[in-house]
Amino acid sequence: MIFMEKETLLEKLNNSTKNTLMETLDIVYTDIDTDYLVATMPVNSKVHQPAGLLHGGASVALAESVGSTAAHFSIDIEKQEIRGLEITANHIRGIREGLVKAIAKPIHKGRTTQLWEVRIVDEQEKLISICKLTVIVLAKK
Repeated sequence: MIFMEKETLLEKLNNSTKNTLMETLDIVYTDIDTDYLVATMPVNSKVHQPAGLLHGGASVALAESVGSTAAHFSIDIEKQEIRGLEITANHIRGIREGLVKAIAKPIHKGRTTQLWEVRIVDEQEKLISICKLTVIVLAKK
């Protein structure tokens, strides 16, 4: 559940990515509400595969980052934590440059597992990849 102002929360989320893979890939959280989280990632040579297209692994890293972060908002972070169990990705369309946007929405939020759909789209809202992320909710030790 989201309790602080949207801009403050987005700033806090983006500050938390310092010195992480998200910073390396230039992933930026851009929008949040009670049922979704959105982030962007530029498509350039840093995230290309040898043929000059967006690397599927970069798409999966974006999807897991956004989905697992979104999952944190449905748990008691003082007592629980989220860990990824499985991620699947279907890459629909290639992209060479621009900005992609990942939108994470819940499919199922259970007490012990959650399933999230993450759609990655280009600037024209064309589907690039669709991912499903399963996370487990663990008690903090």
